[in-house]
Amino acid sequence: MQGHKNYHEKLFVEFRLSNRVPEDNFYRRLHNTLDLQFLYAHTAQYYGSEGQASIDPVVFFKLLVFGYLENINSDRKIIDAAAMRLDVLYFLQYDIDEPLP
Repeated sequence: MQGHKNYHEKLFVEFRLSNRVPEDNFYRRLHNTLDLQFLYAHTAQYYGSEGQASIDPVVFFKLLVFGYLENINSDRKIIDAAAMRLDVLYFLQYDIDEPLP
């Protein structure tokens, strides 16, 4: 008898990126190794005190690192590619339902 898959989107989903990204994944290991907290102090002088909040400088740098490592030279393509990969979302510390900057 031939099976037939019926897809129904769930209203609530229990999902954790840390459970889906393998321990030996490159971007997971990079996230655990690379400490970019110094960027906040080094870039603070370039931000004003009024207006909308900017992109987190650590996230911005991580996006640039991802683009460099994957040989992607367009900002839009970097965001599109990052949004499709669970390991990169884990690297950026973004959830799957959270829009990228």
